[in-house]
Amino acid sequence: MSTIPSEQKVKNFKRFTIVASIAIPVVVAILFGVKIPGEELSFLPRIYATINGVTAILLVGALVAIKQKNIALHERLIKTCLVLSLLFLASYVAYHMTSDSTKYGGDYKAIYFFILISHILLSVAVVPLVLFTYLFAWQGNFEKHKKWTKITWPLWFYVAVTGVVVYWMISPYYIH
Repeated sequence: MSTIPSEQKVKNFKRFTIVASIAIPVVVAILFGVKIPGEELSFLPRIYATINGVTAILLVGALVAIKQKNIALHERLIKTCLVLSLLFLASYVAYHMTSDSTKYGGDYKAIYFFILISHILLSVAVVPLVLFTYLFAWQGNFEKHKKWTKITWPLWFYVAVTGVVVYWMISPYYIH
């Protein structure tokens, strides 16, 4: 990170991280109960699955970049992953506010539900992990950043990859 933030900025970012970590899952759960009739957004699952796939690829790129000590590229890739995560969230919520849930109809229900449930639970956990890990780098606390990354990176990568897998498994059952 280029400049070390002030104590006040760090304090504000910590507050934001805590509020976002609580608000995002609560708001998403509430919005799942909101249905906007007449809107046709059936194209969105393909888009947010693609966003997940691109995020997974960029996370690997960020890992390679930092292993090669290319900090500037690593930082750009992680910031891009953060933006993609926000775009994913917006498109995911928009789709579910305009469409009924799709029921999985395949033979691998136990596998599908294991992947889906682990994906959902870890996606909630990833929000504060990613934001705090980012904060530590922003503060210049790279020792703590590295420690947190050992947990955050694999979980974020898992969430991104399983987002694609869930889409791939459920896509034959979407009503078009």
